[in-house]
Amino acid sequence: MEQLSELDRAILNILFDPFQAHGSIDFSGNKDLETLHQDETDALPEDILNIVKQAISYAEFDNFDECFRLFEEALKKAPSSPSILNDRAQALRLAGRDNEALEDLHKAVKFSQGKGKAGIQALCQRGILYRYMKEDQKAKEDFTLAAEAGSSFAKLQLVSLNPYAAMCNAMLREITLKSTHH
Repeated sequence: MEQLSELDRAILNILFDPFQAHGSIDFSGNKDLETLHQDETDALPEDILNIVKQAISYAEFDNFDECFRLFEEALKKAPSSPSILNDRAQALRLAGRDNEALEDLHKAVKFSQGKGKAGIQALCQRGILYRYMKEDQKAKEDFTLAAEAGSSFAKLQLVSLNPYAAMCNAMLREITLKSTHH
């Protein structure tokens, strides 16, 4: 039997353990998200960044009224900022307002064109929200775009959406359970 290449072994590892971190594996030749530069088009002035940080802080303490007031203030100053929209979408999810979060993520993807750190983050967040809403095909589309842009997280999500990988995982768990009980 032929020896498996390093990529073949990596793919088998992902199939059998898709939730393990495999950030060093690069299927497309793209760099990992961590190596991407901050999107220059979404660099925010310090005063707006401070407003966003305050808004996030209020969200962490479930003070959503103040949180969303501050996000509105930030968006008045930078209405087409994908990073502000991403952050507000996370706060909306925490507040249980998923449909509004989805609207913000649609805008963030549109404004960023799915590029740069904010664009990839918006695609991944929207993909996660689509999975939660049981819209796996839409999730797969977003994760595919994010993976092509270099997101390791999106690559792992695509593997977990693969029915063959899920079947292999279920079989492997069953075999493992049986072997540990003997």
